[in-house]
Amino acid sequence: MTTYEFSIIASGLDPQAADFEARFYNAGCDDALVAFQKGRIIVDFAREAASVDEAISSAVEDVRRAGAKVEHVEPDPLVNLSDIAKRSGLTRAAVHNYATGARGVGFPAPVARVTTESPLWDWAEVSGWLVAKGTLAQDVWAQAVTVRQYNMGLRPAEAPQPNQPPKRLIA
Repeated sequence: MTTYEFSIIASGLDPQAADFEARFYNAGCDDALVAFQKGRIIVDFAREAASVDEAISSAVEDVRRAGAKVEHVEPDPLVNLSDIAKRSGLTRAAVHNYATGARGVGFPAPVARVTTESPLWDWAEVSGWLVAKGTLAQDVWAQAVTVRQYNMGLRPAEAPQPNQPPKRLIA
């Protein structure tokens, strides 16, 4: 078993209710911290499971069993260069060089804020590219793909699955 860390952002329950935290604990979220911030319920999990899909799907079921509405799963799939550096363990300078083409070719294009000074990339695409370069572990990419699929409203088992990670790039 592996421990997977992620958050479920939810709504629909009163955080002032006397049984607010107990509802989550009794629903099976005993491996999570429950908080309320910025108008949303945040349930931070450290869940042991055989796969990231199993960890997230069981956590989603538990949050729903507590009576909350699941809004989305984090970590956020949209990342800036600093986020990419932090998640990949690379320096920000290295990531910047990848993104500008100064260090390798084929880095994914931004998917949001393309015309601004702070573009955002899809973490699943970037992590796949980093796996192909041999810079990132495949399980990080697999978790990014699973989180993206959940946030798109698809159960990963129902969504098209890549048979293998991106082919390794020759640098």
